[in-house]
Amino acid sequence: MCGIAGVINRKKTVNVGEQMRLMLQGLKHRGPDSTGYAVYGTPLKKGFVMRFKISENEAEKVKAVVEAPEVLKSRKDQVDKILKKHGAKVAKQSSSTPYAFRYEFDFKGDLTDLAKEIETVEKTEILSIGKGLELIKDLGDATTVANQYGLGKFMGTHGIGHTRMATESDVDIKSAHPYWAFPFEDVSVVHNGQLTNYWGNRRVLERKGYRFNSNCDSEIIAVYIADKMAKGIELEKAMHDSLDELDGVFTYVVATKNQLGMAKDYMAAKPMVIYESKDIVACASEEVAIRNIFPHEIPTYDPYEAEVKVWQV
Repeated sequence: MCGIAGVINRKKTVNVGEQMRLMLQGLKHRGPDSTGYAVYGTPLKKGFVMRFKISENEAEKVKAVVEAPEVLKSRKDQVDKILKKHGAKVAKQSSSTPYAFRYEFDFKGDLTDLAKEIETVEKTEILSIGKGLELIKDLGDATTVANQYGLGKFMGTHGIGHTRMATESDVDIKSAHPYWAFPFEDVSVVHNGQLTNYWGNRRVLERKGYRFNSNCDSEIIAVYIADKMAKGIELEKAMHDSLDELDGVFTYVVATKNQLGMAKDYMAAKPMVIYESKDIVACASEEVAIRNIFPHEIPTYDPYEAEVKVWQV
């Protein structure tokens, strides 16, 4: 079933981490397996923020990390050596769990080459790289994950999120949403639905050199958007193209460094509710999620079939 949500604050920086937590907690009943956030803070003037993990957190292993501490340390050391090899200088680093890390680093080289080499380290996956984007996902409901990763005080302009009920792949972090549009900084996607031409599209994109870290059909949307952007296609046009080129029943939300977009397929079977004002736009699978961030009565509406909307910070 799954639940998706997004919010964009057009005129100021707010506690967007708490906004997203409230929205996703309102959708907890739609997906108890995992929760994911892609939140956008004030963009760094220099360097990048990278979120990555060096192990998996699977449903049957929630209470313990599989690998021993020395194994995890070895993987982290390998990541550090790769960054140093490419001339990246880590300015700040922190860890929310033994397997999940946040780095701020200065770098002037090829971001794609760097990311690909980092992911050669065993069980290591980059969740996001960007100037403002920070992608966090793990097992548990919205509040559990937000508290674990310190999202309650995350100041920013916009974000998207997802509560997942696993139907097409395993209950683990790599199958959780959002997905980063590798190798594009600051692009992320969440999706509700099912894509029937996933494997065909995946093979085409893999032949172009794109990587996939899961067998979740939703990941194809992020890679699809990345491929369009690589050709110089604007976000809104890429989203319109997706309605004809991605088969299935779907609604998805995508975010970039300064945009939030929503697309709904021709059958419009997957729900979406939107609230718009001059200061804020919020969208979600159910109205309850939007109402969780407003203390007063608000008007909402449902987008039509085959509709694409994009909002700017």
